[in-house]
Amino acid sequence: MSGRITYNGHDLRKFVPQTTATYVSQQDCLAAEMTVRETLAFAARCQGVGSKYDMLLELARREKQSKLKPEEDLDIFIKAMSLDGKDASLLVDYILKILGLDVCADTLIGDHNCKGISGGQKKRLTTGELLAGQSRVLFMDEISNGLDSATTHHIIKYLKHSTCSLDATTVISLLQPAPETYELFDDIILLSEGQIVYQGPRDSALDFFSSMGFACPERKNAADFLQEVTSKKDQQQYWSGHPSDYEYVPAEKFAESFRFFPVGTNLCRDLFTPFNKMNNHPAALSTSKYGVTMWELLKIGYSWHKLLTKRNSFIHVFKFVQLLFISFVTMSVFFRTTLHRNTIDDGGIYVGSLFFSMNIILFNGFTETAMIVMKLPVIYKHRDLHFYPGWIYSVPYWLMSIPTSLIESGVWVAVTYFVVGYDPNYSRFFKQFLIYFLLHQMSLALFRVMGSLGRSMIVANTFGSFAMLVVLGLGGYIISRDSIPRWWVWGFWISPLMYCQNAVSVNEFSGHSWDKSFGNMRLGDAVLKSRNLFTENYWYWIGVGAMVGYIVLFNLMFTFFISYLRPLGRRQAVISNTEFLEMERKRKGEAVVIQLKEFLQHSGSSNGKTRTGKGMVLPFQPLSMSFSNINYYVDVPLEMKQQGISEDRLQLLVDVTGAFRPGVLTALVGVSGAGKTTLMDVLAGRKTGGHIEGSIFMSGYPKRQETFARVSGYCEQTDIHSPCLTVLESLLFSAWLRLPPEVNLQTQLAFASEVMELVELIPLSGALVGLPGVDGLSTEQRKRLTIAVELVANPSIIFMDEPTSGLDARSAAIVMRTVRNIVNTGRTIVCTIHQPSIDIFESFDELLFMKRGGQVIYAGPLGPRSCKLIDYFEAVEGVQKINPGHNPAAWMLDVTSMAEEARLGVDFAEVYKNSELFQYNKELVDRVSKPPSNSKELHFPTKYCRSFFGQFLTCLWKQNLSYWRNPQYTAVRFFYTVIISLMLGSICWKFGSKKEKQQDIINAMGSLYAAVLFIGVTNSAAVMPVVSTERFVSYRERAAGMYSALPFAFAQVTIEFPYVFVQTLIYAVVFYSMASFKWTALKFIWYIFFTYFTILYFTLFGMMNTALTPNHDLASIISAPFYMLWNLFSGLLIPYKRLPVWWRWYYWLNPVAWSLYGLLTSQYGDDNTLILLSDGINRKPIKKMLRDGLGFRHEFVGIAGIVVVGYCLFFAVIFAYAMKTFHFQTR
Repeated sequence: MSGRITYNGHDLRKFVPQTTATYVSQQDCLAAEMTVRETLAFAARCQGVGSKYDMLLELARREKQSKLKPEEDLDIFIKAMSLDGKDASLLVDYILKILGLDVCADTLIGDHNCKGISGGQKKRLTTGELLAGQSRVLFMDEISNGLDSATTHHIIKYLKHSTCSLDATTVISLLQPAPETYELFDDIILLSEGQIVYQGPRDSALDFFSSMGFACPERKNAADFLQEVTSKKDQQQYWSGHPSDYEYVPAEKFAESFRFFPVGTNLCRDLFTPFNKMNNHPAALSTSKYGVTMWELLKIGYSWHKLLTKRNSFIHVFKFVQLLFISFVTMSVFFRTTLHRNTIDDGGIYVGSLFFSMNIILFNGFTETAMIVMKLPVIYKHRDLHFYPGWIYSVPYWLMSIPTSLIESGVWVAVTYFVVGYDPNYSRFFKQFLIYFLLHQMSLALFRVMGSLGRSMIVANTFGSFAMLVVLGLGGYIISRDSIPRWWVWGFWISPLMYCQNAVSVNEFSGHSWDKSFGNMRLGDAVLKSRNLFTENYWYWIGVGAMVGYIVLFNLMFTFFISYLRPLGRRQAVISNTEFLEMERKRKGEAVVIQLKEFLQHSGSSNGKTRTGKGMVLPFQPLSMSFSNINYYVDVPLEMKQQGISEDRLQLLVDVTGAFRPGVLTALVGVSGAGKTTLMDVLAGRKTGGHIEGSIFMSGYPKRQETFARVSGYCEQTDIHSPCLTVLESLLFSAWLRLPPEVNLQTQLAFASEVMELVELIPLSGALVGLPGVDGLSTEQRKRLTIAVELVANPSIIFMDEPTSGLDARSAAIVMRTVRNIVNTGRTIVCTIHQPSIDIFESFDELLFMKRGGQVIYAGPLGPRSCKLIDYFEAVEGVQKINPGHNPAAWMLDVTSMAEEARLGVDFAEVYKNSELFQYNKELVDRVSKPPSNSKELHFPTKYCRSFFGQFLTCLWKQNLSYWRNPQYTAVRFFYTVIISLMLGSICWKFGSKKEKQQDIINAMGSLYAAVLFIGVTNSAAVMPVVSTERFVSYRERAAGMYSALPFAFAQVTIEFPYVFVQTLIYAVVFYSMASFKWTALKFIWYIFFTYFTILYFTLFGMMNTALTPNHDLASIISAPFYMLWNLFSGLLIPYKRLPVWWRWYYWLNPVAWSLYGLLTSQYGDDNTLILLSDGINRKPIKKMLRDGLGFRHEFVGIAGIVVVGYCLFFAVIFAYAMKTFHFQTR
């Protein structure tokens, strides 16, 4: 970046630009657990009033001097902005009113898993957050996306008044502004291909282009003209000279000519004239980084975290219940009546119980990783906007975790301590509680660090698993201290668990219940020495000090990471198609483009020009849709009942009647909250909840959803696609699954190419879709892809939910031209639309107009220049006549608003029901609801276009591409496997060849156990967000009738096989060699076999839990106790023969126990080498030691192999069943 930026002549280093200016992003990054009012109140408190009180006084002085009387609402609002924090609620109330959010003020924001406010309301809330601040400069990026034109005009009008009254500076980028909105601006900046083509007074913009030979036509929105006149494809139609004189004028030439235009000359003069800094008001530039004091921010942060903790109480209660359940299991496994204090082996069982307790408490913090990653976007947004510094977030977060740690560690110790039979001394009871409390705090802090460092779910889970491996592997239990190689001793001394292990062990075994003599020492000391633990009492306090130190260190690291790290990924700028093609040619050759052009030429395309009425030539059956008296109800949420609403149901649609016919393009229009998307979801069969009444017919026959899904398309408002596919691959995937089998691949590719040409995606055919707001396609490119994916299905009826939302005027015109061409082929298309320009609005044939509350107030034709619509509403007494040249869409929203209804004393819904138009529509619906003579009801022999196996292969093709292009998942886990294998191999150096004493076999058992557990758990955690993302995409694809759930699920299972096998080979070859296990073909093959199927069933277990739960956060919480129980009953902590009789059944149900059985027995089950037992006196063959001590028999290796394969099949089947049965998307 080069150049210079100044504010009032001051360089950016002279003040704090982040608090002087505010940037309102396109992306709506909001805390889903908060209500609208709470979000605004938090933003207002963080940003403070600042110098607004002083500005208010200055404003009052100027008004008095100029004898001006301000607007009443604006005057009250500006005064509210200047009040102290105690009255911030007044400011919030006025922002809610100005932005039209008062109707949803106490509604949770929600996300894709939890229903909340609408997309348009989220956009307004994003704007409102920053209007509550004290910034003097506002930069607002596409704030009108998802808003109707009346709401947009209202917001811009407020910003206009506020800017003028407070001498503020406001810069707003808008897509498709209506004429009345455009006219509110003083100056405009016109950008084209990265260059300023015009900057200056709005009134002079058309004069500049007129001087260049281009004129704005009558009834053409000036803003649309300005956006299109620089486009190569649209420029010629605005040429005012002789057609033969026209020559394309590039952006560079416009920019050069502007410098010599009077406005451009004046601008250059102003830029070269230094600003007089004496004229700079002291309050104009902020020198404070934050809006309020640090103490005030700390109180705000604490109250915010308190609220979020309350809203997430389900997760905390669920974790508590899990911990309580496992504590009861632990209590019953290590029951005091089954344990003794006679031998070192007895002491080893107690050591195992302590280690398991620490393991549980340590693992309890693992879910913190996912929770932090989910919150990071909001944290980054608040940080970048200078709402608060990083420590203001981390300190209250830590303080709110203290009660959780006290409760969870306290419950664990209270339930297990006396029942297990630890030393019966209350001081030792409280000392165990203290060390477990500190361990829990350390665990939470550690995994917060992993989440803030990883920053994506997959990477963070992998980091968290690696941290668990380091902490546990070098903690001194799985591998004893004297067995750790000297090059890893430093790892032993920095492992937090080492200090906790020694502290809790010394606390227990220095008690009087372990005073029994054993040789020449106490039994307690003998147990500690047998496990290579320290025996001195002061190690307890060393452990306490170390835990406190790690808590402080990890919290400081967490604070540092959230303060300075940036989000992963880069936002991709929108580049011109020409530039993209040039880059693609350089990067990967011209194969794709040449291939597509050949297909286009073969199918009759001429010079890439858009067809009119001749495209989309695959045969289809034109279909009509009629619907009568549609009512839709939802159950009233508990929050609304608490506010005094007594009804059990809330009605969102009221007696909606209408018809959509072939060759007729219908617009579904209404203010935000009118029920447009709701009606479309009901008609398309996309609603997953609520209560629907009424009748729907398809060409006279009752609608059947299975058939309807085959002949319809639905372009959702949110553009949901698999991020790792290219544009062309996304279209081919849709075409292959939705076009009839007789359409071959060659025809499909030609058809997909034709569709891409219609929506101008040819140059982007090889571009990855990516994630919204992170990488890949821009918003408008993603919108065009959504439409293209539905068009390649060759549907008869297409529903489009706000197809032009988020697009500029030119892109919207491209989309609507495409839609118009499709309608001309005889298809039925219905579009919801928010703020159409005159051109777009009048491209529709008919209109279904709804008011807030889900009632129809107009349904019928528009007529030439919207004459029929205008005549209808102007016939209502008192309705204001439309001004010449005014946008009919904006006019009808204005004259039918709630305020106008109140002024006129009419209900437009009742006016419509009493009109002749309503009677005509009822007759039309009756005609369309009767099947034509000699017609047959549309029927398909199968529910899906492709066979089960065809669906499976297509989904597998897609999953293969998605996995291969997802380095955060595939590359990270391969890298993790390499690191784990090298690390464990170097820690367990030559363990397999050491066969002198019993501890050597225990070490080998620990090394085999650690590998399968940590790689398995990591795979299980890492696959969850991948499955969650693809499941979310599959909801749209399955609703579209592409495939059933089972082929999709089996494809996702199948794609894991080769990746897990590569992981297994990497790990097995490296670790087996470094650990020096016996090199025989059979033993190595058995090792590969058990390692592969163990990692595989862990992966499938993670997939299964994700399919059984609404999101991967809950899946990871539910998985945690299973990992712990598998760990407890694996045979490592307590051998099968020492388990209580009432728990031995679970040992045989534990997959990890079978894995450890197979791994250990296949290596040592036939080994007759004599080893020294733990008593230091007797010797026994390894084979006999395994049989007598652990119950492992070599002849059962084959059975163990069958069981682990069976678990893989079991988890895969449950995953597929859950994907088919459970649907967690609420609409």
